[in-house]
Amino acid sequence: MNRGILHTVVLLCLLVFTTSCSNFQKLLKSNDVDLKYKAALEYYEKGDYYRANQLLEQVMPLMTGREEAERARFYYANTHYQQREYMLSAFQFRTFYETYPRSEMAEEAMFLQAKSLYNDSPDFEQDQTSTITAMESIQEFLVRYPSSQFSAEANKMFDDLSAKLDLKAFESARLYYKLRYYKSAVVAFTNFLRENPSSPYSEQAAYLRVDAQYRFALESVPDKQQERFMEAIDFYQAFIDQYPDSSYLRSAEQVYANAQSELEKIKKNNPSNS
Repeated sequence: MNRGILHTVVLLCLLVFTTSCSNFQKLLKSNDVDLKYKAALEYYEKGDYYRANQLLEQVMPLMTGREEAERARFYYANTHYQQREYMLSAFQFRTFYETYPRSEMAEEAMFLQAKSLYNDSPDFEQDQTSTITAMESIQEFLVRYPSSQFSAEANKMFDDLSAKLDLKAFESARLYYKLRYYKSAVVAFTNFLRENPSSPYSEQAAYLRVDAQYRFALESVPDKQQERFMEAIDFYQAFIDQYPDSSYLRSAEQVYANAQSELEKIKKNNPSNS
């Protein structure tokens, strides 16, 4: 492109941008509620959620009692959502459906409130209090609107968050194993399996419990070893009964064989225990 033409295009873009900013600032300072609301809708439709948000925030308190107030509040909540300000959008969507429970947009608002909390849920390594809050909101939505068009997505969000909690619980138990606190690992894996029987991590947890119990027995004082190796064998039996085709089966069988070998040694050294 010719440098002169390029220079002209840049100047025109700057002029349009400057004019746009100038017009927006004038709108912010205007006392004309209808003008501001109309401009907010135009910005909203164009996807300029920041400017729509700024104008709606100004006009909403002045539109109380008007027919447009309902849609203005919904759009205001959604401008926060579209800007990924999820805590703000969650609050505003809840405010909307509590203020307008019979609105045709109440169902979507309640769903988007739950989805805002879902999107705000942190990685599994962090505190999961907000994840639990999001799950409670999703359940509340599904109870109120069991046949909603958003039900499938809501159920998937709930499953995603449930899996995140499962992963956190599993990794917390596995941390004991990694740190070689085998007794604590056995307790943690046992609790995990009891509380999360259908978790995608249950199979691995069941195998690691076998291995942790075996290692715990190895490190135990001689008087406790027989009992603890036998418990490792019990865990192995429970594992193969539950997961006969497990990808961890060969490793579990090796742990079982090792535990049996250790028991044979104990019996040879202490015939009275046989």
